[in-house]
Amino acid sequence: MLNRRDFLIATTATAGLVGCSSIEMVPDAAGRGSYIDGVVLPENQNVVVLWTDRMLQAVADKNFNPPAATRGLSICHVAGFEAANAIEQKYQSLLTLPPAPPNIDPKLAYEAAVLTCINTAFQTAYRVADFQTHQSASGDKTESLRWGSRVANLVLNMRSTDGAREASNQIYAQHGRRRDNLGWEPTGPYFGAPAGVHIPLSRAPGLLPGWGYQSPWVIRTASQFRAGPFPEEGSPEFLRQARKVKELGGMDSAVRTADNAEVAFFWEDGPKGITPPGHWQLLALDIYQNRDMSFIDQARAAALLSVAQADGAICTWDTKYYHDIVRPETVIRSRAPSLATAELQALHDPTWKTLIPTPPFPAYTSGHSCFSAASARMIANIIGTDRVSFSGTAPDLINWPTQLRGVRRSWTSLSQAAEEGGMSREYGGIHWESDNTEGLIAGRALSDHVFASAFQHV
Repeated sequence: MLNRRDFLIATTATAGLVGCSSIEMVPDAAGRGSYIDGVVLPENQNVVVLWTDRMLQAVADKNFNPPAATRGLSICHVAGFEAANAIEQKYQSLLTLPPAPPNIDPKLAYEAAVLTCINTAFQTAYRVADFQTHQSASGDKTESLRWGSRVANLVLNMRSTDGAREASNQIYAQHGRRRDNLGWEPTGPYFGAPAGVHIPLSRAPGLLPGWGYQSPWVIRTASQFRAGPFPEEGSPEFLRQARKVKELGGMDSAVRTADNAEVAFFWEDGPKGITPPGHWQLLALDIYQNRDMSFIDQARAAALLSVAQADGAICTWDTKYYHDIVRPETVIRSRAPSLATAELQALHDPTWKTLIPTPPFPAYTSGHSCFSAASARMIANIIGTDRVSFSGTAPDLINWPTQLRGVRRSWTSLSQAAEEGGMSREYGGIHWESDNTEGLIAGRALSDHVFASAFQHV
């Protein structure tokens, strides 16, 4: 059985966790409203959709950061899929499972597995009364519940030794920090757009510097898709990118269009929301409802998406702290006078502000870009095409209530939406161009690897 304290420590201080070894002994659940209302039609809502919605509510309620959110989502979705798939035996497993008992219901087992994991990984308090299938389940209900909980605990125990505990306790100085002009330092509250109350204003230390030391789910190592070197300080390429972000991403940019700014706010997905990975989870649910997907196929799709996102977080955080690259805000506001060339020194502006807040970790590569590319490519791989016309509204208005109210964005392909999500960080002034382009490359390659390696047809 998973040690409660170990799992709590493993999932970072921003997401307080509780253990739950029994699906019978917890009180009523409570939290914010549904994210699927108005997105997934009632007739298309099944147990996979319902529990994904509850996971997203918990991510926002508990203020999970993006890497921690991917860890919880992947644990829950993998456990649910594995419990059901062991009964239906349609796909290969990531686990070594004993044979499933006879005469049990796969949907009820799915719910039992997810409930066990969500109560542990997201500090929720769901119980059997919250199941969608308990009354209608076929077979032996007691054995179905017992099997789902057993598989869940196998997944929880497996991930309790994945290194996330060590990752959360790593000291930034242990990572060979760079000491030149491109080395990262904490950023301040130097953004210009009026925001909601949950945007942090203090200079924070680097978030999760050891997350890249965690064992991935499917990719071989965290460094398998690590980006190559960032442009050198004195290079023409770095000068070009520095000029670009100053002109495009500043609060008072004369070249950024109103649509560009809307893109920056739409994909920001900052604190007290469902995070960038959660945003893509919601988009996926919308897209899948228009496909003829069986229950086990949608359970597999959810597991694949979450595993790709979780491995994407590990890969990106490995790259971030391996290269340790400064944010544009620091270069333009304070460091430009000490840079290598007169052209770079001329970029100095101590009053310059980004459009949106700079997050507290190194720039290279962009998590948004990797999450977007990995998610879009995985959805495309699952449904067999990138060419999907779809639209969406911002899942959370809490940080940008003025800028996002009534906004709906539309795309003609999954890759178009992913590129827009990555570009949003350049429009916001918080990322270099290479952060975006290299993050997109890594996300696509990683997702293709996960799709080709995990949960294959038997």
